[in-house]
Amino acid sequence: MKKLLFISCIATLAGCTSAGHFKEIKMEKYDSNTNYGIVNKNDGFGVQVDYSRYQFVPESDSVATACKSQVTAIAFEHAKDIGREIKPINEQTIRLSMGRNGLLGMTSCNAYAEAQWK
Repeated sequence: MKKLLFISCIATLAGCTSAGHFKEIKMEKYDSNTNYGIVNKNDGFGVQVDYSRYQFVPESDSVATACKSQVTAIAFEHAKDIGREIKPINEQTIRLSMGRNGLLGMTSCNAYAEAQWK
């Protein structure tokens, strides 16, 4: 019986994954589902976004789309706040990491993109 309990606990924990981080950046809260961080560079800046939300039925595609939208929106908002313009961010250059916690029903995403000044 103890073996069965041990195996079920290990199997449950193995089903929980989290999105990996690309860079260690100090994060700030953007909204209820999103945290973000910005790293300044010579030719622009990098934006990292942690996005997660509850989903009873996992739909990773919708979370990935929302995560990419947040990273580009935050990049353009940051550029506007400091009075500069950036080049459009190619969606193919956004690095994405996905994760799902099946016990809590949370699907999470971590995205990183670099914005370049015009």
